[in-house]
Amino acid sequence: MAGRETQCLRKQRAGRAKRWEIRSFGPWLAQASILVVDDEPGMRNFLMRTLGPRCKQVEEAPNAEQASSKLDAQHFDVVILDNIMPGRNGLEWLVEQRRVGLFPDVILMTAFADLDTAIQALRAGVVDFVLKPFRSNQLLNSVARCLDRQRLRRENAVLRYELKSTSDHLLLRDRLIGSSAAIAKVRETIARVAPLPMSILLTGQSGTGKEVAARSLHILSDRAQKPFVPVNCAAVPPDMIESELFGHLKGAFTGAESGREGLFLHAQGGTLFLDEIGELPLTLQSKLLRVLEDRRVRPVGSEREVPVDLRFIFATNADLKAAVDKGQFRADLYFRINVMQIHLPPLKDRDNDVQDLADLFMGKLSQQLGMPAVPMDDAVRRGLARYDWPGNVRELRNLVERVLILGRFPDEFDLPETQDDGAPSSGSLADIERQHILAVLREANGDREEAARRLGISRKTIDRKVAAWNA
Repeated sequence: MAGRETQCLRKQRAGRAKRWEIRSFGPWLAQASILVVDDEPGMRNFLMRTLGPRCKQVEEAPNAEQASSKLDAQHFDVVILDNIMPGRNGLEWLVEQRRVGLFPDVILMTAFADLDTAIQALRAGVVDFVLKPFRSNQLLNSVARCLDRQRLRRENAVLRYELKSTSDHLLLRDRLIGSSAAIAKVRETIARVAPLPMSILLTGQSGTGKEVAARSLHILSDRAQKPFVPVNCAAVPPDMIESELFGHLKGAFTGAESGREGLFLHAQGGTLFLDEIGELPLTLQSKLLRVLEDRRVRPVGSEREVPVDLRFIFATNADLKAAVDKGQFRADLYFRINVMQIHLPPLKDRDNDVQDLADLFMGKLSQQLGMPAVPMDDAVRRGLARYDWPGNVRELRNLVERVLILGRFPDEFDLPETQDDGAPSSGSLADIERQHILAVLREANGDREEAARRLGISRKTIDRKVAAWNA
C-alpha cells in the first residue's frame, strides 16, 4: 500500500514538474531536435543529461567534422556550439557552414565574453550566448528563446505568403460544409486517408474547396500541431518560385541581400500544400520530383542538401494526364504525386448544399462586415438553386459579400414563381449564368481580371464565355 502511494506521489511530482517546464520553457522544447558540438566529454555529457529527457532528439559531435556530417544527414532546430575546440574554433566552422547553407539558430558557449568574440559571433550568425560556467536553466531558457523566435519567424513568413494568395480568407478553412451525398463521400475519404503518410492529389474545378480539403487532411493527421503551408504555384512568378520554395543563401542571385529559408523548411514536420501544381514550370518539376524521392532540398546557392520531414498535398483544376500527353507536365512526377486522388465535386452537383453555404456565408460575413443580413426569400433561393455556379463555392461566397454591401440580390437571382409543373416560367440555366457574369463585368467597369476575381473563376473562362456570347 505504501509503495503504491509513493508511486502516486512520484507521478504527481513528475506531472507538476512537466507543467512547470512547459510554462517556463514553452511547449516547443519537447518537439525540438538539437545538435551539441563540444570537444569536452564532460560538457557533452552534462548537455545530453540536461536536454535529452526534455527534447525530441539530441545528437552530439566532439568536433567540427562530425558535426558537419550530422548536419548533412538530418535536420536540427538548434545547434549548441563551443567556440574553443582543437584544430578549428567554433566561429570559423560556423562561418563556413553558413556559407554552404546552415539555417538553424546557433547558441555559442564561451568562457571569454570579450567584445571581439561578440562581434565575430554576430557576424557569423550566432543568435544567443551562454557564458561558462552556466546552470542548466540558463541553457534551457536560451534554447526556448531560439525555438520561439524560429516559430514566430516561420509563422510570420507563412502568414505573409497567405495574405498574398487569392485563395485565402475562405470562411470554410478547416471543414467541408454540406449534407449532400457527394460531399459526404469526400469527407469519408479524407477521414480514412488523413492518418496515412502518403501524398494526396486533390482534383476539381476552381473554387470547389481543395484548400479546405487539404486543411482537413492536415488537421486529422498526426502532423496537426505542425505548420500547414499553402503555396499557389500559379501565383508565384516563375523566376521567383525556386527561391520561394527552396530558400536561398546570401548573394545567391541579384537582390539576395540575406539568406532565407524556403517554404519547404517553413513546413518542416508539417504539411506542404502545393495548389495549381500543373502551373509549376517544367524546370522545377524535376527538382520537386527529387525532393519527393529523397526528402532533401538544396537552397539556391547552397552546397548542402537539407533533410526535410513533410507531408505533401497537391491540387489542380487542370487535367494533368492531358498535360502529360502534351509534354507540359512530367510523366514521372505525375505518377509520383497521383498515389491517392480525391475529387472535389462542383457546387452544382451538391444538391441543397448551396442553401446551407449561402446561409453560413450570410451569417458570418454580416458579422465581419458589420452589416445586417439580407433576407433570402423563396424566389432568391430558387435562383441560387438553378444557377450553374462556374466559380463554385468561391463564387457563392463573393456573391454573398457583394449582396451585403449592396443590400440586395442581383436581379438574375430574383426569379419569378415557377409554373404548376415546377418548371421555371422563363430563363434557362445558361441565361442565368450569362446575366450574372455580364452583371459582374458591369460592376467591375469591364475589368475582366477584377470580374474573374469576384466570380472566383479564371480570366480565361470569362474571355471564352464573352467571346461565345459575342458580348
